[in-house]
Amino acid sequence: MDRLASGVKGEVFTPDDPEYEAELAGFNRIARHRPSLVVAAVDPDDIVDAVRFAAAEDLPIGVQATGHGIAAPAEGGVLVGTRRMNAVRVDPAARIARVEAGARWHQVISAAARHHLAPLNGSSHLVGVVGYTLGGGLGPLGRRYGYAADHVTRIEVVTADGLLRTVTADRNGDLFWALRGGKGSLGIVTALEFRLMPVRRLYGGGVYFPAESAARLFDTWREWTGTVPESMTSSVALLRLPDVPAVPEFLRGRPAAHLRIAFAGSAEEGERLVRPLRAVGPALADTVDEMPYAEVPRIHQDPTEPLPYHERNIVLRDLDREALDTLMAVAGPESPNTDLVVELRHLGGALGRPAAVPNAVSGRDGSFTLATLSPPGSPDRVLGPMARWGTGRRYLNFLAGPDTADAAADCYTPDAYARLTRLKALYDPRNLFRLGHTVPPAP
Repeated sequence: MDRLASGVKGEVFTPDDPEYEAELAGFNRIARHRPSLVVAAVDPDDIVDAVRFAAAEDLPIGVQATGHGIAAPAEGGVLVGTRRMNAVRVDPAARIARVEAGARWHQVISAAARHHLAPLNGSSHLVGVVGYTLGGGLGPLGRRYGYAADHVTRIEVVTADGLLRTVTADRNGDLFWALRGGKGSLGIVTALEFRLMPVRRLYGGGVYFPAESAARLFDTWREWTGTVPESMTSSVALLRLPDVPAVPEFLRGRPAAHLRIAFAGSAEEGERLVRPLRAVGPALADTVDEMPYAEVPRIHQDPTEPLPYHERNIVLRDLDREALDTLMAVAGPESPNTDLVVELRHLGGALGRPAAVPNAVSGRDGSFTLATLSPPGSPDRVLGPMARWGTGRRYLNFLAGPDTADAAADCYTPDAYARLTRLKALYDPRNLFRLGHTVPPAP
């Protein structure tokens, strides 16, 4: 350990150090890493040293940027913290962004907006760019442009042999396929490059409805999704938020339904498209309007303070009336499951087509994702009854909590998963990178 600490430019912490706890504190507090060592990396060489140390000592190694998607908490081993590696650079002429391992989406959104460009970020601007993208990346521009992973052009990654590799479609192409969708099973990414979209403004925001309008909203939205263009990405959610000052007063301690709209088109056309949903009934609040893309986080209004939560999901093949009735029975305002947030996201469009450069992202045959967020100790009472409308797939980025650690196989087609296990056997045969949604090496 002394050799490691003297070799890296960043710091190395053990459980005896006062900085240890603060270094491990991630956004999702459902679980907590307890590694033997934490390497607070400041550059790729630090990550190389950490991986070589873990390999020499035969220790598992994981990585944490923001800690939104914790799944397999470290008990011993080595954890690499990347939050200090957060540089972002935008090339407006090439429409390319380059980000380091610990960058967050708000940095890219701001840097790209200065050039009238937009990244394929997620609903939360505080999520780490790399983990989100490697898991697929399903965001507010998804139906128009596809998954974030589909637009990655270059990856710099440290593999289990301690080599820093440059990975593109033409160089280490098998690894390029696997990393885009395979999350963190094959190495620690030190930097990403990806394309930006020519989006300057959106017609977007949220409409909040009282609980008594939830069933009608979901049913109207279900039919409406079959009529909208690919430039419309939307979701609906059932919210049950606590009675605390951080929550808007009209949502505190009461169930509500939340419609989320992101239309990459004119405000006039957006207003016409959303009109049938506004007609569902009186709203508690309506923030849908034309906005600069830099304000995209206000569409979903995701939490900004750390909290503990399980996140689970399935991909739905379709959503007929019976499916919606079942969902309302197990998760609606009158159901006994009063501690859940439930969200349906509309897929299709570019999300349903293969990437121009193939990758491991699966589940493209789904029509919707159904995700639940619940507090610690809460069992899944929603996804089981809805499984008969599912494709058999899950979406990797919407899985958090220790009970999701072994769910990676459900996130891929059988062929894609088999290929990932073969590549895992090639690049990480000892399964050093197993502190997350890991893919085991093929025999």
